[in-house]
Amino acid sequence: MYEKKIKILIIIPAYNEEKNIERVINLLKKKVPQYDYIIINDGSCDKTEEICNMNLYNYINLPINLGLGGAFQTGIKYALNNCYDACLQFDADGQHKPEYIDVMINKMVAEKCDIVIGVRNKGTMKGIRKIGSYMLSYLIERVTGVKLSDPTSGMRLYNYKAMKEIGNSVNLAPEPDALVYFLNKGFYISEVNIKMEERIFGKSYLSGIKSFEYMLQMFISIIFLKIFRR
Repeated sequence: MYEKKIKILIIIPAYNEEKNIERVINLLKKKVPQYDYIIINDGSCDKTEEICNMNLYNYINLPINLGLGGAFQTGIKYALNNCYDACLQFDADGQHKPEYIDVMINKMVAEKCDIVIGVRNKGTMKGIRKIGSYMLSYLIERVTGVKLSDPTSGMRLYNYKAMKEIGNSVNLAPEPDALVYFLNKGFYISEVNIKMEERIFGKSYLSGIKSFEYMLQMFISIIFLKIFRR
């Protein structure tokens, strides 16, 4: 375990997760009750807000859908305003496992890294996402010289320095291109191996043609960062 106790906030962006959010929060309360959490209800049009309110969850309600970047940045600003030392991005769909949170924290403290990514076995990925992850890993290594095994993973731990960078930015979303941005600025990124569950209810926003469009957007953004990096 880590020597110094650090104040951690688990940020849970949620968009139309009425069938998943209770299970996710119950697991967090059972497995890691020592850590605070905040749900960012990103303008959901289902009963996500109603469930959060009924269960007295800690949540912030966004009146419109801002997308992952806007929702996560809202959580970051909350963390900065409430003096947290680090924050963890945690999905509301039930795919992330709370038992790996301490593993990621220990990694951050032991190696003094700025960002820790929970890395999945690529054998568990499917279709365009699997191909895209391989290609993004290759492109990021070519651009930065750093090999990241799973740049599309959404389970990431950020220290205070990285939190401030995101909080002060207008368009720094927790996406693969942001990792290139951080690496170009000298941030130290490390990885730990984790397992993820399959989504039980609902659909990922990266399904079908959207997955292809997302990967293409990330490729263009990373190449743009390479050309215009400071």
